[in-house]
Parts: sequence; structure tokens; C-alpha cells
Amino acid sequence: MATARLKEKYQNEVVPALKEKFQYKNVMQVPKITKISINKGIGAAVADKKLVDIGVEELSTITGQKAVPTIAKKSVSNFKLREGMPIGARVTLRGEKMYEFLDRLLTVALPRVRDFRGVNDKGFDGRGNYTLGVKEQIIFPEISIDKIKAISGMDITFVTTANTDEESYELLKAFGMPFANIKK
Repeated sequence: MATARLKEKYQNEVVPALKEKFQYKNVMQVPKITKISINKGIGAAVADKKLVDIGVEELSTITGQKAVPTIAKKSVSNFKLREGMPIGARVTLRGEKMYEFLDRLLTVALPRVRDFRGVNDKGFDGRGNYTLGVKEQIIFPEISIDKIKAISGMDITFVTTANTDEESYELLKAFGMPFANIKK
């Protein structure tokens, strides 16, 4: 199997650029993406259990890896939610599949977003991780518009080894993440 295009880009372009910018003494200090977690909350699943199966199937189709349903940890009477009920779907990507998904996200999916002006740069958590919210699953070409019953969104979290948000921002920008705002 050929190595992912973005993995080669990371090794050949991103590592030297970040090493020079942040004055790292060792190549191992350069931050890298360790995993990408995709989470899809399905609020209507309280009434219709089949929606979770559809969500799991959609995430599996988008990522190329089997997604799993998420289970409610607490009961919330206002939402008619009981502990142990399936309420969403999630999948964690690592290695080659992670780079393949990141490549498809940056080159195919994000440009298909309606009125796209770049992704928000305020999704950093202070520890070098970045979360991006997607409002429609139909931006992914794997999803057929004719077959979906409802448009739903998802959260995509990039977990990195970066210590600061600035390092993580530069890492994702070097991969080609189209940030909208210019960071100071």
C-alpha cells in the first residue's frame, strides 16, 4: 500500500518548516497529529432508534472505518433520555486512514461547503487540539444526497502532540487547513 500523500508532505515539508520556525533541537519535538476523532450526536434518536444505525452507517462510509454508537451515561428526564440509550455515533482514525481522511477533508469536502470562507480558528482547546464543526454530512462525496433522510452535522477533533495552540495552528496550517481569521 502506498503511503498517504499528506504523510509524505508531513515528513518532507511540514517537519522542516516547523523545526525552523519554533527552533526545535530534535525532530521528535515537532508536533504531529496523533488521531482524528469524529463524533455525531443524534438528538432525535430518543424517539427513533434506527437513526443511530443510519448515523453509524454514514460515519463508516465517510471514514472507511467501522463507527460505533455512543451510549448515554446519564438519564435526563427533560430530554426523555435514559441511561444506556444510544444517542450518537463516533469513530477514531489513526495512521494511514487518518491521513487519507484528512486529505479528503481538505481537498474535497471543505471546498463543497456552501458559502465557505475558511474554518474558524477559535476551535483550539488550549492544549494543542482543534475541533471543527461540520453542519452538513452531504459535503462528503461518499454520501448520496438522494438516500439521506435528514441533514445532520458532526464534530471533527484533531488531536496533536503540540503543547500550545500556536504550534497546533501552525501544524494544521502547514497541512493546508483553510483558516479564515488571521491569528496574531
